[in-house]
Amino acid sequence: MKYTFVFSMLLLLTSCKYFDVEKTTSEAILNEELKTFDWNDVDTYPSFSECDSLISKSEKKQCFQHHLSSHILKFLQDEVIVVTKDIHDTLNLHFKVSEKGVLTLLDTKVDSLTIKEIPNINELINNSLNSLPTIYAAIKHDQYVKTEFELPIVIKVE
Repeated sequence: MKYTFVFSMLLLLTSCKYFDVEKTTSEAILNEELKTFDWNDVDTYPSFSECDSLISKSEKKQCFQHHLSSHILKFLQDEVIVVTKDIHDTLNLHFKVSEKGVLTLLDTKVDSLTIKEIPNINELINNSLNSLPTIYAAIKHDQYVKTEFELPIVIKVE
């Protein structure tokens, strides 16, 4: 009986720590949530209305990039560009799409020969963006977010 009483008291005293509730603040919970986010990926990429019918994320991304590059190339083809040498170049365009769907050209990587032959290439590209159809911003966790991406465009002028 004596051993049973000592064992029960010992059990009672050591088991109290299991009933303690650890308190966490809302900031701690938020910080843990933020650590789980993949900040380099979005749930839905920016898109045009023509891409809305597509289901998969990769198809929507390809559709957006295809429509954007086609629009820029069509604009450049409609312009009268006179060159003295043939140009076969890949332009690397760095874009940003705001939360409101505003597309901005951040940077253009163009070969020096292309700049020499078409000195206003950056202006032409910027002008082509003025006539784009409505862009729907990217979505992450049901919120519109800013995105940045690069788009290579192949230019051939003969």
